[in-house]
Amino acid sequence: MLELYTQLHTQIFDADRIPYAIAAIFLSMVVGMVTGPLAGNANPLLWGVLDGMFGGFGARLDRLHRSKHDLMFRGFLLTAFMIVFCLLMAKICENIVLNYSFRGFTEIFVLSMLITSGSVWFAVLKLYFALEKKEMGKNAYYIVSRSTRVDLNSVDDFGITRTAMRFLARSFDKGLVAPVFWYLIGGLPLVFVYGCVAMLAWRFGKDGFTKGFGEIPLVLERLMGIVPSILAGVLFSFIGYGGAFRRAFDIIKPGKAKGKAPYHQGGLSLTALAWHKSVALGGPVKDISGSTLKNDWIGPEGATAKVDHKILRWAILTNFGAHIVFLAALFCAYLLANNALI
Repeated sequence: MLELYTQLHTQIFDADRIPYAIAAIFLSMVVGMVTGPLAGNANPLLWGVLDGMFGGFGARLDRLHRSKHDLMFRGFLLTAFMIVFCLLMAKICENIVLNYSFRGFTEIFVLSMLITSGSVWFAVLKLYFALEKKEMGKNAYYIVSRSTRVDLNSVDDFGITRTAMRFLARSFDKGLVAPVFWYLIGGLPLVFVYGCVAMLAWRFGKDGFTKGFGEIPLVLERLMGIVPSILAGVLFSFIGYGGAFRRAFDIIKPGKAKGKAPYHQGGLSLTALAWHKSVALGGPVKDISGSTLKNDWIGPEGATAKVDHKILRWAILTNFGAHIVFLAALFCAYLLANNALI
C-alpha cells in the first residue's frame, strides 16, 4: 500500500522540491515576524510587486459604466498579459537559480517571495495590541486594511476583528498552501502563474462581487485553488477541533451552504474558524475603492457577530498550528517518497 502511494504521489509532484518548500516556509515565518510586511502589504511579495506595476492600470480599465462583456474582455486581456509576464519572470528566476544556486538558497529565497506567513502574524498581532489599548497604533489598521482591501472605517471594532480573522484564514489558503501545492507540481513556472491569478482575484475580484473585470481571474484562481483550499480547510478544522476528525468533517463536508463561506469569501478555512468558536464572521463591508461588498454571514445559526478582539489570539494560534501540521505533512511526504518510512 505504501509502495502504491509512493508511486502515485511521485507522478503527481516532484518530492525533491519538498525541502525547498519547507525551508521557504520557515524563512517566510522568521523574516515576516522580524521585519513585518513590506510596504504595508502582508500578502506574498509577488502580489505587491504586480499590484505596484499593473494595479493602477487595471483600475483604469475597470470602468463600471462599461458593459459586463466589455469588462470581462478587458480583464481577460490584462490577465493573459500578466500571466505571460509572470512566466517570463519565472524563466528568469529559473536561470538565476541554475547559475547561482548557492546550495539551493536562491530557489528558497525566490519561493519565499511567493508565499506569506510571518508577516500576517505580525500584522494581526499589531492590530490586536492596537485594539487592546484602544488606540490607532502605528500602521496597525493600515496594514490589515491594505492587505484585505477592506475599508476599516466602514466597520466597528467587531467588524475589524472579523476582517482580521478572515485574513488569517484566506492568507493561509491563498498565500501559503496553494503556492506550495503548485510549486511541488510544476516548480517556479506554475507557482508564478498561480501567484498572478491569485493577485488579480485579490485586487479585482471583490470577493466575487466584481462587475465583470475580475471574472476571469476569479474563475482561473478557483480552478487552480479549489484543491489547496480543501486541504487548508481540513488543516484549520483539524487544529480548531484539536484532532476531533468527526467534528472537523462535519464542517468541511459538502452539504447545506447556509452558514458556510462561499469559496471567494474565505471558503472552508473561514468556515472552520467561525463554526469552531460559534461566532458570525464575514458580513457586508466596503472595499478601499468604495464598492460595497455584501458578503454572507458565516457561522452557526444564532451566532453573535460581536466578535471581541481577544479571539484574535486563538485565531493566530490556529493559523500557526495549521502551519506546523502542514510542515509535518510535507516532511512525511518527503520521507515516504524516499522510502524512509517503509
